[in-house]
Amino acid sequence: MRLFVAVALPDPVVESLLAIQGGVPGARWQTREQLHLTLRFIGEADGLRTAAIHDALTSISAPAFSLELKGVGFFGGRTPRDLWAGVAASEPLNHLQRKIESALQRIGLEPESRKYTPHVTLARLKGSQKGRVLDFLAGHALYSSGPFAVDSFILYSSKMTSDGSIYRAEKAYRLAKG
Repeated sequence: MRLFVAVALPDPVVESLLAIQGGVPGARWQTREQLHLTLRFIGEADGLRTAAIHDALTSISAPAFSLELKGVGFFGGRTPRDLWAGVAASEPLNHLQRKIESALQRIGLEPESRKYTPHVTLARLKGSQKGRVLDFLAGHALYSSGPFAVDSFILYSSKMTSDGSIYRAEKAYRLAKG
């Protein structure tokens, strides 16, 4: 089973993201069910490892907080490969992500090799012209979801299909009310 930890997005935020999707030929836009804010990709895990991951995530204590998506961008440099919505600077989000990373390392998971860059993937790109990607960025540069409450994080499983990944929430972990 492939696992990752993420924040689920409330319906109004998902609707705002779906509304800006389009206009980039070659983009495979994420579906409603695929939109989330990843905190930590874990990868393949068997039953024993999954139980240890669950125990580690259960031990995390952090306060609930408010978050806002802001702006758009892409990964891939000269050859764009992913379009994303950014996240307004948030120390509570970074704090939660560090706690998750630390808890998972304590049970033997390798440290994440890349610096954490909070974002919501909007589309996977294949053969999209950079000019069309830049047009999308210019057209949605002022995108903002408005603030929303984050009161939990979720352990998801992921199954690859020919139509993209299918995600299933395995377990939600509540954050402390402030």
